[in-house]
Order: sequence, then structure tokens, then C-alpha cells
Amino acid sequence: MRDTGGDDRNGLPERRHAVAFIVFIGVVSLFADMTYEGARSVTGPFLGSLGGSATLVGFVAGFGELVGYALRFVSGWFGDRTRRYWGGAIVGYTLNLASVPLLSVAGSSGVAAVLMIGERMGRAIRSPLRDAMLSHAASRTGLGWGFGLHEALDQTGAVIGPLLVSLLLALTGAYRVAFAVLALPAMLSLILLLLARRQYPRPQELEPLTRSVAMRGFAPGFWPYTVAGGLIGAGYADFALVAYHFGQSGVMPMAWIPICYAIAMAAAGAAALALGWLFDRFGIAVVAWAAAAAAAATPLVFLGDFGACVGGVVLWGLGMGAQDSVLKAAVGHLVPRQRRATGYGTFDTARGIAWFAGSLLLGFLYDRSIMAVVIVSLALQLLAVPVLLLALARRRKGA
Repeated sequence: MRDTGGDDRNGLPERRHAVAFIVFIGVVSLFADMTYEGARSVTGPFLGSLGGSATLVGFVAGFGELVGYALRFVSGWFGDRTRRYWGGAIVGYTLNLASVPLLSVAGSSGVAAVLMIGERMGRAIRSPLRDAMLSHAASRTGLGWGFGLHEALDQTGAVIGPLLVSLLLALTGAYRVAFAVLALPAMLSLILLLLARRQYPRPQELEPLTRSVAMRGFAPGFWPYTVAGGLIGAGYADFALVAYHFGQSGVMPMAWIPICYAIAMAAAGAAALALGWLFDRFGIAVVAWAAAAAAAATPLVFLGDFGACVGGVVLWGLGMGAQDSVLKAAVGHLVPRQRRATGYGTFDTARGIAWFAGSLLLGFLYDRSIMAVVIVSLALQLLAVPVLLLALARRRKGA
């Protein structure tokens, strides 16, 4: 890694290197999100076109998250034990991104489901390792701001990808063509990842040495915070189910579905920056505010007309932006630096198990009663708010 010596008393060289690293990884994520978020914007309707039911859509979305998040504990533990963060991240990104173009040759809903789950597995392997490396750099810039900046770049790709897929569907009407074209941003992401490893082989050196020195185990608020993350995950309807509803109900034209996903991703990116700034000033309470606001998305997307659905998609994106920025940033405050990847892996594993159970339940309920989907989703997400406040109280008491 380039010299990060402390020749400046204000730490400006170190901060510049930290920001540069966050931006570098953010651009890697931009092209990665173009690939897999572009694909995810239409996976629900794609499975439906292959004969899949709403229950299968819910199962694939939920089981993919379950397998993906469950692997994060193992990946995080391995990263902390071996300190081979880059190696695991490269393996994960490769599996994550290679699965998408292969959907272009999937001949059945079963094969497509396996590839979709494989994409989630790759994301699981690399996520806690990447987040741990980001947390080292973000500790110098402000955890909320650092994760918010990364998420904003990440979501830029998540906007471009679905829009590209929408354009390709409008021109060709073929999902397979869209999946094949997404091989291009996948290759760019992997090339940039290898360049990032060469430029910053030891990102842990970006974190100030004084941070987390006194903390040996997880902070007192970590476990209630993990429970709250699980409740949010269980109650959050995956966009695959939302898109399936849009397609089945006819509330909007098919070509509009990936556009709605792009709108959601744009909202997520904007929310990540704003919420990151607020998090660095007000802490975990910001996560509770965001969770309460995002819960309103459920009745809008499942019960509303076209305009209400678009408004609901914006709130859905706000919630995703919160989960991928400030929800992760808070973990950095609750876990010591030497166990950072394990902390992220543990938190994500618990949230993934809850996400699987919730997605399967919501998909099952959708085949029977849309109103039941709305009620259960709202109840679980709103229950997370007092648990988040409990985590905040315990952290303050421990401090």
C-alpha cells in the first residue's frame, strides 16, 4: 500500500488515503451492482415466465438470503483468523458476478433458482470481508459517512443496471439478452477489484490505532441490535416479491418494473448519504427513524395504484439504503477492530435467517391474502423500532 505515514499532524494524508480506498471499492461495487441488481430487478417475473409460482419466488429470495447470510459468519470468522480478506473477497465477487450471465442459458425455473442462489452465496462470501476493510477506512472519515459514500456509489450501479435491463427488454423483449449483456460490467468490476488489492493490500492500516483499543468483546448493545436487524429483515418484502405482484396484478407495464427498481436504488443511494451524515451526529437512533419510515412502503406497493406503488418503491429504497449503510455502520461501533469481520458475519447471519423465514412466509401469504402480507410485514418492521432503542440504551449504559 502507498505510504500512509503520519507526517501531517492533522491526519490529512491518512484521511485522503481512506477516502480514496472507499471510492475505489465503491466503484468496484458500482459495476458489481450494475450486474446483479440489474438481474434482480427482473428475477421475479423471469421465474414466473419459466412457470414459477409466488411461493417459489419467495423461497428463492428467502433461501438465497439464508444461504448467503449464513455463509457470512464463516467468511467473517475465516477473514479475522487468517487476515486474508482480499483472497476471500475475490472468490466471493467471482461467484457473485459469474452467476448472472449464466442465467441467459438457464432452461428451467429450477436451474435459474440455483444460479440466483449461487449469486447470493458469492455475495455472502465477500460481504463481511469487504465491510471489515471498509470499516477500517471509514473509522477515519466517520463510519456513517464512509459507509454512506460507499453505498451511494454502490446504488449508482444499482440504478444503471435496472435501467439497462429495462432498455434491453423494451428493444428485444428477451430476459436472456439482458442477462448476457450484464457480463460486461461484471468483468469491469473484477478487474477493478484486482487493481484495488494491488493498490491497498493492507486496508486495516487505514484505521487509527487508538480506535477500539479498550473493547475486547462485542458491546452490550450488539445482541439486541442484531435482533432488531432480524426483525427488519423478516418483515421486509424482497423486491422479487414486489415485482411479482406488479406483474401479476397488472398495476404497471412490465417494462416499468425495472424502472421502479432503479428509482428504489436511486432513493437508496440518496438516503445512504443523508442517513450516514445523520448517523455520525445522532447514532443508532437514526436507524430506528429510518426503519419506521420504510415500513410505510408495504401497504403502498401491495395495495396502491400506480402512483402509490411508485411512492412505496421510493420508501422501500430508503429502507434498503438504511440497511446497507447506517445499519452496517453501527456494527462498527459495537465490535472491536480485531473481530470486525466476525461481527459483521454474525450480524448478517442472524439477519439472513430472519430474512429467509420472513420471505418464505410473505410469499406463502401472498398466494392466499395480500392483506395478510401487509399486516405481517408492518408488524415485524415496527417491532424492530423499540428493540433498536433498547440496543441504544444498552450501548449508552455500557459506555
